[in-house]
Amino acid sequence: MKKFEGVLFCTDLDGTLYKTDKTVSEENKKAIEYFKNNGGYFTFITGRPPVISTDAYSIIKPNAPFGCNNGGGVYDGEKKEYLWSQGLLDESRILIDFIEEKMADMGIQINTRSGIYFHKDNTAMEYFRKVTKTARIIKRHEQISEEILKIIFATTDQTQMERLIQLLRFHPLADKFDFIRSERILYEIVPKGINKGTALNKLAELLGAKTTVAVGDYDNDIGMLKAADISFAVENASVGAKAAAKKITVSNNDHAIAAIVRELEKQL
Repeated sequence: MKKFEGVLFCTDLDGTLYKTDKTVSEENKKAIEYFKNNGGYFTFITGRPPVISTDAYSIIKPNAPFGCNNGGGVYDGEKKEYLWSQGLLDESRILIDFIEEKMADMGIQINTRSGIYFHKDNTAMEYFRKVTKTARIIKRHEQISEEILKIIFATTDQTQMERLIQLLRFHPLADKFDFIRSERILYEIVPKGINKGTALNKLAELLGAKTTVAVGDYDNDIGMLKAADISFAVENASVGAKAAAKKITVSNNDHAIAAIVRELEKQL
């Protein structure tokens, strides 16, 4: 029996696996290959949809499906198909109209199974596209007939971000959805009860994994960190992520995946 057999290791991308310069260190790449070669399943769970996860997939070369849409989907990168997904209630469109009316400068993005659309553009969304290499497709929600998987609001103004959070959390429909702060400039509407921990558990079920390991850096990783049998927050993680994790490891710029694999080798 290989030392990591039956172990599923799921990592977040930005701020965790990726260094600040958006690259993956050679140390982390070697550790991932070592982990896989010794029987483990290595993959990632991201807020991104599959359409903009191809670069990550080609770099990481996971030997398992990956989680996407902040836990709202599990995707087979080889077959290029969803194995499972959970969409939003159609009432989520009411919240889009509500925020657009109250906050005219707020960026609004809509994710479906087949694409990413920009209902309302702004500088924060321009930054998002640059970082994620996303095409600029302007399309209002009224023009989208597909099921919406998640909605992202974006602003670089933190005063506006706080107002957005309050408007959504106190809306009469708020209890029908969950809300996640996925980055400093991004706030998301996701299906009720769905988070990265949902995807981790789905992956473990699909793969028959006996032990789950997770590492993350931000508040949208909290569900995954709580769900995993063994969980780590990187040193640069948010207060919430650190509180949710069972252990703290080195920062994303100090080869966190390699450090965790070394610790797992001693522990498992």
